[in-house]
This record gives sequence, structure tokens and C-alpha cells, in this order.
Amino acid sequence: MTPNAASSPAPSRRSFLASSAVAAAAVAGGMPLLAACGGSDTGSREGTTSGKDAKKLLPAYVASNVVAPDIPARNGSALGFTAKLDLATLKTSVPKKLGKGGKVTVMSPFWGSPPKQGNAYYRAMNDLIGVDVVWQNQDGNTYDQKLGAVLASSDVPDVVVVPGWNMGGKIPSAIIGKFADLGPYLSGDAVKEYPNLAAIPTDAWQRSLFGGKLRGLPMPTPSAPSMVPLYRQDIFAKEGYELPKSCDEFMALAKEITNARAKRWACLDMKWTAFQAFGVLSGSEKPLGWNLVDGKLVNRIETEEFLEALEWSRKLFAAGVVHPDSKLGKNAPDPGPKFAAGEFLIYPNNISQWWGRTAEQATQNPEFKIWGMDVWGHDGGNPTLWAEQPAGIFAFVSKKASESVIRDVLAVANVTAAPYGTKEYMMTNYGVEGTHYTVKDGVPTKTDQGNIEVMNAYVMVASPAATIAHPDFPDVAKGQVEWQQRMGAFTRKSSFWGMQITEPARYTNLSNDVEQLEDDIVRGRKKISDMQQFVSDWKSKGGDKLRDWYKKVLDDNGSAAS
Repeated sequence: MTPNAASSPAPSRRSFLASSAVAAAAVAGGMPLLAACGGSDTGSREGTTSGKDAKKLLPAYVASNVVAPDIPARNGSALGFTAKLDLATLKTSVPKKLGKGGKVTVMSPFWGSPPKQGNAYYRAMNDLIGVDVVWQNQDGNTYDQKLGAVLASSDVPDVVVVPGWNMGGKIPSAIIGKFADLGPYLSGDAVKEYPNLAAIPTDAWQRSLFGGKLRGLPMPTPSAPSMVPLYRQDIFAKEGYELPKSCDEFMALAKEITNARAKRWACLDMKWTAFQAFGVLSGSEKPLGWNLVDGKLVNRIETEEFLEALEWSRKLFAAGVVHPDSKLGKNAPDPGPKFAAGEFLIYPNNISQWWGRTAEQATQNPEFKIWGMDVWGHDGGNPTLWAEQPAGIFAFVSKKASESVIRDVLAVANVTAAPYGTKEYMMTNYGVEGTHYTVKDGVPTKTDQGNIEVMNAYVMVASPAATIAHPDFPDVAKGQVEWQQRMGAFTRKSSFWGMQITEPARYTNLSNDVEQLEDDIVRGRKKISDMQQFVSDWKSKGGDKLRDWYKKVLDDNGSAAS
């Protein structure tokens, strides 16, 4: 049996696949709007929706007062819960079944071996909701291929879950063409029929606008950064290492730590931390890579900060302080075992790994302590960080679905979006007490059956406001939320933050090769001048025209960032 904790800090594909230990609900990141330049019934195939047009479509926000968090959200952080769990005091957020007993098919990505249909978890959830949910789980690693085939066919399930990282190519247009407008059921005060959906933050709903209509049910995520420089706090304390406050200090520390003959290196590839330290615009999603500077839109790859971050990352490799595994790039093995063995002491990754690595090592390595470094400004000052999208995974309802099916789907979502500390949240995330989990000293622990059956299913339909709760390691939950809050204080929103934008298809492949080139430069296989040439080619092949297109989107719609 393994201890389990509930956490929805933010999946992106990188975080979702980063650690199998984080089997709770760590889902992706996203933010508000996709939509329309036109006003036809199907909406425009490209562009966005914001400003007054968006306000008319968004659900009213009614904060939940069912459970008060131990650490309220601040600076774009998740809500934090640090208290032990007391099943006797769990609240009820759905006093009566809203489902009418209909059948709803859901296609969703799944990582691992899907449980059998009709298992105890599925039966209990369906009974709680009053809907017969039938799962069509698909391999999350190849989901984009399955998604494309299904959306190109006439046989679309009642509900289809689409992660933001799968929204490339023709998928956004298919979303607009194949899925229902949920506005009549959720816009304005209509959402109050579903109180847990009404408590989802407005930014997450704004990101659920596709083709000028409210089509998505979102999984909210924090806008505070999710990429953390994780380090071995226990070894730092033992060796007396000081936390760095600049890139020069990091380099000096890395050289002090590294002893290749003793099989110890300072770090893995630090590129993602370098981007943070130098204030580089986000590379997680194309629209976030643009920002208005002195009246002109600038892309992240055109900035001096981008080149400086790559050069500093390259110097770490050249100095020999980076673990040899990092030279393998994307095919490098799982860093967990060698991090636990102390072969390297620092690596950047999704915040979900903070708890995941802690849980992995809790029994066999009691001295092990992982923690998160505060991001530093490259010159020793405060960093400039960029906000992440407020929702990143969405569930859509087929345009062919009847009103009764749509209302049954919303009944499902109203249960799965129940806040932490409620009976509905426990059922969604842990299953049935005694069957799927037990509680000892306020800590829920999944049984073997729970680990098999209670995995990424119902949480994919909709989720509450981003939450971090680890009753097994409350100090980690506190550390994660407080890190988000400290870093959130240095976080800015770029021009297209919160906007669900569909680029014209002719520009789709413009920057496809940039990440591979970044990695080649960092590893010494290419030069900074190669990136400068790439940027020059990018501009002439369509980058400048894409800039003009984005500028028109901004001029027509305004910014969603406030």
C-alpha cells in the first residue's frame, strides 16, 4: 500500500507524465479563452474571445463556503490544506443527486492500466451522482492520435476530455465543430444550479471559451509558476551548502558540489530554471510566448534574455557540473533513483514532484528531504516570472447530445468539482472507505484495490479550484503553497495570458524545431549563432506575419490579463 495525497497543482503533459508517484490529481495548466473573430453559429476557426464578449458568456462566480482552506490562495497559488483528515467532519457539498439516471460515455486519456468497467469505484461514483458513466479510457501517451481519429469521425462519445497539450493541428477547429455550447446551462446565473461549478474561478471558465461559445468544463490550475528548482535539503544541511541567489552563485555552488570521480554532480539540465532566472517569456504554450513591449509584440525567442539563458545553461554543461544522464535529453531515464542516491542534488521539475519524491522515499530513506529553492534573478535581484494558464485540461460534450445527457454530464461535473474536505471530494479522489482507502491518524492510505481502481478518471471531467492537500506530509503541502505565493509575488501576466487562442493553420509548424535547438545549444552540439539564424529564418518564413496577426487579435479583443 502506498500513502496517497490529493493535489491538483497543475498538470501539463510534462508534469502529468513526470512522476508515476503523483497518482492523485495533478493535472495541467491553463487559462482563459479560445474563440471567435466572427459571429456565426460555429464561430471562427481562429482567434479568441475576450472583453465584453467574454463577460456575457461566463458563469457567475459564487465562492464556496463549504470548507475553509488552511492556507487561502494568494498571488495565483493553489489553496492549501495542512490539517489531518477527519472523516467524521467531512462536509456535504451536493445534498441531492442531480443526475437523472441516464447513461453517459466519456473518452479520456489514462496513464497506466485502466481498471475493469463496473468496478467498485465506478459503481460508487455513479450511485453518488445518479448517472451511469461508462469510461472509454485511452492510452495517454498516444492520446493525440486517438483523439484525431475520433474527432474526424461521426461517432463521437458523449464527453471527450482534451488536454491542452493535445490541442495542436486541427483539434481546435474540431472542438468548435463537434462540441456543444454549454452557455444556456452555465452562463451567468444559470450556473448556480451547480454550486461547485459556480465556485470554479472565472479565469478557468474564460479559458474554456472556444469558437465564441462556452464549450469546455475546466480543470483549474494555479497561475503561479509550477516549475521548481528541487534540491536535496538534507544533503545541503549536512554539507553546509548555501542556497544560491544569483546565476554566478549557482555556478560556484555547482562546482563545489561536483565530484565526478565520486559519482556526484550538482544538477540535471537547468534550462527551465535559467528561463525563470533571466525572465524569459513562457514556452509552455505559443500565445504565452508573445508580449507587448513599447507598443510592439515581441516573441520570447527574439529576446536577449532567451539567448542569455541558453548560454548560461550551456556553461553548466561545459563546466562538467551536469549529470551525464542529462546529455541524453528527452530520453534520459527517470531521475528519481539517482536523485535519491545523491548522484545529483538539484533539478527543475513540476511542483508535483515535491510530494511525489517525498512519498517515494518516506519508508526506505527516512533521511531524504526534498525541497524547493526560490527562483533567483540572474544578477542577484528579484526574478521576473510569467504566469501560467489557469486551466489546462477540458471536458467537452458532444453537439449531438440531448439536453438530458448534457444535464447528466453537468451533474457529474458538479460532484467531481466538489472542494477538498467534502464527502464528494473524498469519493472522487479516494473512492470508498475500507475498500479503496483506510485512514489512520488522519492520513488516508490507498489499498491495493484503490491503487488499481481510483486513478485518473472522474477528476478529468471537472475539478475544483486548484488545491494542494497532503495529509500524509502536511509540511510539504505548506511548503508548496508558500513557494507558489512567494514566487507569485514576482509573476507577471503576458499579453495573451488567459486567452484560448487558435493560430492560423499556416503558422502551426513555424516554431516546431525550437525546443530541440535549445537542447542542442545547451548540450554544446549547436551554437548561439544557430539560434540567431533560426530566429532570422522564423521571421522571414512567417514570424513577422504571425506577429501582425497576434497584434490584430490584441487590438480587436484587448488583453485578459489584469
